[in-house]
Amino acid sequence: MENYRAIFFTVLSLVCFVGKQASAAQHAVGGSQGWDESTDFSSWASAQKFKVGDQLVFKYSSGLHSVVELGSESAYKSCDLGSSLDSMSTGNDVVKLGKPGTRFFACGTAGHCGQGMKVKITVESGSAASTPASPSTSSSSSSSSSSSDAVQSVVGSMALLVGVLSLSLLMPQLV
Repeated sequence: MENYRAIFFTVLSLVCFVGKQASAAQHAVGGSQGWDESTDFSSWASAQKFKVGDQLVFKYSSGLHSVVELGSESAYKSCDLGSSLDSMSTGNDVVKLGKPGTRFFACGTAGHCGQGMKVKITVESGSAASTPASPSTSSSSSSSSSSSDAVQSVVGSMALLVGVLSLSLLMPQLV
């Protein structure tokens, strides 16, 4: 009887862990245009719903652009890059949204922030799956619906199915 309880709680923990991983979304900043001067980041961000656990993916030409996280809204509004919290320049930078609140990002290349290459992200608490913009919106506001999101959904569904099956098999022995 103790072995069945241990198996039950192990499977339940696994299902919860995988389910949480599957609910996180990746948001390609700027949609299909990416991190680029021609993108309207304000419109793109307003069409997204960012949740704790989601990731921002900044895709751009390394050497041409960079990503700087700014520490305040005033630094964001004035493009004060001197107060940065972090700076990235790989061309494929991933930022995990670990807690609720507002975060500010700008391009570190001289003049780009002032030309509008900056984005304000508001992260909501909660563990529900994020709802990126649908593909029917303009291309600058579409988000990443990459194959990794599909794989995560399938893995989460399979883990849930395994958990339900395990429960149905273990329930007669637990009672």
